[in-house]
Amino acid sequence: MKKVQIYDTTLRDGLQAEGISFSVEDKLLVAQRLDEFGIHYIEGGFPLSNPKEEEFFRRVKQLNLKNAKIAAFGSTRRAANKVENDPCIAALMACGAKVVTLVGKTWDMHVTDVLRCSLDENIELCADSVAYLIKNGLEVIFDAEHFFDGFKANSEYAMKVLQAVAEAGAQTAVLCETNGGALPDEVFQITEKVCKTFPDVTVGIHCHNDSDCAVANSLAAVRAGARHIQGTVNGLGERTGNANLCTIIPNLSLKMGYETVRRENLKGLTELSRYVFEIANLPPAIHMPYVGESAFAHKGGLHIDALRKNKKTYEHIVPECVGNERRFLISELSGASNVLDKLEKRKMITDKTLARKILARVQELENDGYQFETAEASFDLLIKKEMGTYEKMFDLLKYHIDVERSPSGKMVTEATVKLQVDGKTEHVVSEGDGPVNALDNALRKALEPFYPNIKDMNLIDYKVRVVNARAGTAAKVRVIIESRDSEGLWGTVGVSENIIEASWHALVDSVEYKLLKDKGKI
Repeated sequence: MKKVQIYDTTLRDGLQAEGISFSVEDKLLVAQRLDEFGIHYIEGGFPLSNPKEEEFFRRVKQLNLKNAKIAAFGSTRRAANKVENDPCIAALMACGAKVVTLVGKTWDMHVTDVLRCSLDENIELCADSVAYLIKNGLEVIFDAEHFFDGFKANSEYAMKVLQAVAEAGAQTAVLCETNGGALPDEVFQITEKVCKTFPDVTVGIHCHNDSDCAVANSLAAVRAGARHIQGTVNGLGERTGNANLCTIIPNLSLKMGYETVRRENLKGLTELSRYVFEIANLPPAIHMPYVGESAFAHKGGLHIDALRKNKKTYEHIVPECVGNERRFLISELSGASNVLDKLEKRKMITDKTLARKILARVQELENDGYQFETAEASFDLLIKKEMGTYEKMFDLLKYHIDVERSPSGKMVTEATVKLQVDGKTEHVVSEGDGPVNALDNALRKALEPFYPNIKDMNLIDYKVRVVNARAGTAAKVRVIIESRDSEGLWGTVGVSENIIEASWHALVDSVEYKLLKDKGKI
């Protein structure tokens, strides 16, 4: 099978989508999942852009990724700078990434109207930026920005830029369909010409979705000879988004006979899609091909009758190939495949009675608004409770939240927590920056005398989503809390009509998971 390199830019290009913002912790969590899925390259961002990106590159080295190379993104040197003195080039070298993705201009209009330098100067700055980075031991991927528009406007010049970076040693040249206006036939023709002209360079494709052709254009480029695809999970990206890897990868692997990620890893595609949606605090796109909740949902009539006789009648692949599930909407089993997969990973799938019991409980909770895609710690606790091996670490007697506004306008939040641990009662009060922070501080204060290791744990992220928006102010909310200690990260979930109560449930799960984990009980 011919191999196609998969390059994920969710953590950079995906963040340019309106309404998307990832913390450093979010980016690290997503990077870990992408690596586990088998992505070949993960673009971490532009290290010169802000301190958060710099921190990501410092901390991602601690993840010990097994499959992916981390790539830093940046631009060629400025026309006014020597390459060895250019701040962008220096930042790319200093961030510690072994791969650099360098974006350069190939459309003559951009050179004259945006960079405002001569066409020959642009070729020179692209070539010597690539050569300098390679000389310093880095793998260089050259992103030829606006290549298709540039080729159509001045094909000779666009090809000259590629010739220069190829001679400078760029291992991969990526043709960027930056404005998203090209159609598959022209992408095929232009990519084919580039592949034939530069047979010793890995040609790549990077498409945007402004004409709703990003996936089709990416596949057309592969048919034309491209062997490197850039895109994002769920198609997140600026304007109308980027090429969606959740569609591209199964199309290449299952339909076109190319090797992308390992075939068994495809079973984690749906979970990866939902995980990224949850981290981004976005509702999953239920109608998305392959991974959407409705991708294999069937509603009544002839379709269901036919499917019961032969599953191929109305499905183009077996849903389980991508970790999804078939659903008959008249008898829905929401979340079943996801739960069974989790049980299998924990080597508990042989206990059919336990599996049915947990499935029933998860179904009940999901109907109440719970989701466990990014709350693995809460799921582990649920399993222990259903197995009867759950060890309660403390009993809540009561809690109270008081929020006051002083005459000066300062908001003061105070939480009182009364617990019982090993027959002893702790009654404490603590202030915080808001109700959840105050509760967290009070809970820790009450537990520290009994469990000193709780000091090693930190709450690092907090997300709230309305579950049933039509209920207005009486709607349920789902709270996701991410926590970490020196050994790892975990997520927990709580649901209630009361945001404080939902937060408390997620917070308690997080603390109990930490305590049980440290005792070797999880």
